[in-house]
Amino acid sequence: MYKNKRRKRLNVKIVVTVSIVVVFLALAISVHMSRSNFFGEGIVKDIVMTIDKIVMYPFTALNGEKDVDQTESYLIQKNVNTSLEEEIQELKDVLELNRTLTEYTPINATILSRNKSYWFNQIMIDKGSKDGIKEDMAVVTKDGLVGKISRVYRNSSEIKLITSDDVNYKVSVTIQTGNGDSYAILNGYDSDTECVMVTGVDKMSTVKQGDTIITSGLGGMFPGGIYVGVVQDIKSDKYDLSKTLYIKTSQDFNNIHYVTVLKEKE
Repeated sequence: MYKNKRRKRLNVKIVVTVSIVVVFLALAISVHMSRSNFFGEGIVKDIVMTIDKIVMYPFTALNGEKDVDQTESYLIQKNVNTSLEEEIQELKDVLELNRTLTEYTPINATILSRNKSYWFNQIMIDKGSKDGIKEDMAVVTKDGLVGKISRVYRNSSEIKLITSDDVNYKVSVTIQTGNGDSYAILNGYDSDTECVMVTGVDKMSTVKQGDTIITSGLGGMFPGGIYVGVVQDIKSDKYDLSKTLYIKTSQDFNNIHYVTVLKEKE
């Protein structure tokens, strides 16, 4: 009996190891290929997502056996259970957010993966073209703007975060001050302060710490009125021609599990 159980655990470990190697190889191919869409990239992404689910299945089955040491499977699952309560709260927040989105059809999605090399640039979700996802759709949580859809595959999509270091990624925002609204561009992320930056603000602007930043709706990419954050710090450029605002968001970009994609109602 003991030998059978030991042999069974060994077989599971072999299957898991081979599956993980396949996953990492597929991810490496997709990361190191040109960032433009290459032929078959969508198929590769979908295969990776499917394999990821298959890889996790043996862990679930292993946990179902009463006589098996739970320590190994617990570690392999990357401490998923430690964040269970937070994820449940996130799900409740998503449901509450859906009730407030009357102008859009919300598409709720789960985060599939994040690449450490692009941790603050992009994330992968489990919804794609078959779910109605399209490029440039805004992505939010109850805490405000997260980013936009940058690439779409059949069963998954990539989100470019507002914390991205892409200099060409700009979001038109409104600065709500005590003397009226003014417009500027959200562009960039400061890892030291963990703030997104709003640049090109007129030096004569009356903006102050604590003022609220929301999306302006200008340019047509993002809907207007989505919360971004509040002004934490203000700095002038070296020529004293404009100001840069450091915006503290309510969103913890290190800890995102669920998001909502905003689809315009047809």
